[in-house]
Amino acid sequence: MRKRPDKTLGESLRDHGLSRRGFLKLCAATASLMALPPSMVPAIAAALEQARRPSVIWLSFQECTGCTESLTRAHAPTLEDLILDFISLDYHHTLQAASGDAAEEARFQAMEENKGRYLVIVDGSIPGPDANPGFSTVAGHSNYDILMETVEHAAAVIAVGTCAAFGGLPQARPNPTGAMSVMELVRDKPVINVPGCPPIPMVITGVVAHYLVFGRLPELDGYGRPLAFYGQSIHDRCYRRPFYDKGLFAESFDDEGAKQGWCLYRLGCKGPTTYNACATMKWNDGTSWPVEAGHPCLGCSEPKFWDAGGFYEPVSVPLTLGPTTLLGAGAAGAVVGGGLATLARKQRKEEAGARQPVTVDELEQKLSTTPP
Repeated sequence: MRKRPDKTLGESLRDHGLSRRGFLKLCAATASLMALPPSMVPAIAAALEQARRPSVIWLSFQECTGCTESLTRAHAPTLEDLILDFISLDYHHTLQAASGDAAEEARFQAMEENKGRYLVIVDGSIPGPDANPGFSTVAGHSNYDILMETVEHAAAVIAVGTCAAFGGLPQARPNPTGAMSVMELVRDKPVINVPGCPPIPMVITGVVAHYLVFGRLPELDGYGRPLAFYGQSIHDRCYRRPFYDKGLFAESFDDEGAKQGWCLYRLGCKGPTTYNACATMKWNDGTSWPVEAGHPCLGCSEPKFWDAGGFYEPVSVPLTLGPTTLLGAGAAGAVVGGGLATLARKQRKEEAGARQPVTVDELEQKLSTTPP
């Protein structure tokens, strides 16, 4: 899995027989992946030609391997492209060939050789420092100790999946393992959240591609999510939105409204309060996504989604949260850890306590009176 780390991306791609024409196609796909205009393709080509393949250490803690499973479904770039051409994936429990002491040695070697420059990707929540360390261990060491040891000299940390980003299912009440998110534990490094259960594979690779091209993390919203992918609600991008606007709703999973593809709001769809790119990027090479398959959005890319009420009950929204609140926070400036993340955590707790069910009419009125 390890390759010469000082090789540029352009050199690596040529070693794999990629032509100039193929390289430009790759750059165009990368621009699309990062939601950038075609005019940015030349700049992306120049940046990728000289970019150094970053060392990446992937840590898996309290998780179901769904996030890694999602990554294997990436198609632009594919998982093979990502590992062979874009990054040096030096440690990953599930994908690496090494095991036991050799696997742990690979992690230590990557940390030492790339001090201050490597990326750490985390999936899964972590039993906090006050929890029983035996709840989740790797090679006899607690998740917490491994995380803090590994991020000490990292350039940045990417929390992949809702468990790593917000605590997810392990943190659901009563949270028996004392599960915590990455941003609750890592305070002195840039942390970017890529939530979802699982996250969209193209978003995972898109964040890595952005780092390669620009040498920095993308602009984030108040929850530390990249605005390019989490800047609009599921509701606003949903192809069923016109039915919502006309007041046409499916009332059950097998009625005439469901057969006609009407809005799933009354079946518990959390699209109005959920920010993600599912409706446009979809899964499995753009084949489909849950709402297109006839199932309401569960809101899995939002904090505390597991404790936010029944999946099939009418949506519940905090009265203080408008559809442009997060966009406004993001427009105020990029957030990488620090003050706004702290503010977001405090606001999230207050919002969780203020959640109240709303009717369709109330939600319609709220959306119509909120400034664009």
